[in-house]
Amino acid sequence: MINIVLFGKPGAGKGTQAEFLKEKYHLTHISTGDVFRYNIKNNTDLGIEAKSYMDKGELVPDAVTIKMLQDEVEKNPGTKGFLFDGFPRTLAQAEALEAFLATKGWSITATIALEADDEILVQRLLERGKTSGRPDDQDEDKIRNRYEEYNEKTAPLIEYYQAKNLFRPVDGIGSVAEITERLSKVIDNL
Repeated sequence: MINIVLFGKPGAGKGTQAEFLKEKYHLTHISTGDVFRYNIKNNTDLGIEAKSYMDKGELVPDAVTIKMLQDEVEKNPGTKGFLFDGFPRTLAQAEALEAFLATKGWSITATIALEADDEILVQRLLERGKTSGRPDDQDEDKIRNRYEEYNEKTAPLIEYYQAKNLFRPVDGIGSVAEITERLSKVIDNL
C-alpha cells in the first residue's frame, strides 16, 4: 500500500496534481478541502464548525479536521493506498494520522511538497477566486493570513518528515505536465 501526503501552501497545485496521481497510481484521493466543502454543504455538525473558522481565513482546528479525515478513510476499506491532499497541516495532525494508520497496519510512504513562491501563489488564488466562488480565495488579506498560519503551524512538518526520511520537495512552478512528471519521478523511486 502506498500512502502519500501531498504537501504545499494553498494554491500550490495539490488538487490539480492529485487528480493525475490518483489515476496513475490507483490511489484514493482525500482532499481536506473537498471533505470540508462536503460537510459544509450538507450542514453536518463538523461542517458547521469548520465553516466558522474558514470564513475568518483561519485553519480549522485539528480535532475537527482529524475526525473528518478518519471518516473518509473508513469509507474506503479496500483501497490500494491514499493520497492525502492538504492533511496533515500540523504536528498534532501528523501524529494523529500516523496513530490512526497504525491501527490499520498502514504507514505514510512519503510526504511530497509542492514548493512555490508566495507571490505567485497569491495571484493563483485570486485568479481561482474569480470562478470558484470561495470567499477565502477572493480576499488577498485572508490569503496572506492563511500563509502566515501555514508558515507558523505547517512548516514544522518539514523537519518532522525529514527526520523520518519521508520528505520529498518538488518544484511546483511550471506547466501542469512538467510538475506531474516531477512528482511521478519521486513516486516511482519510493
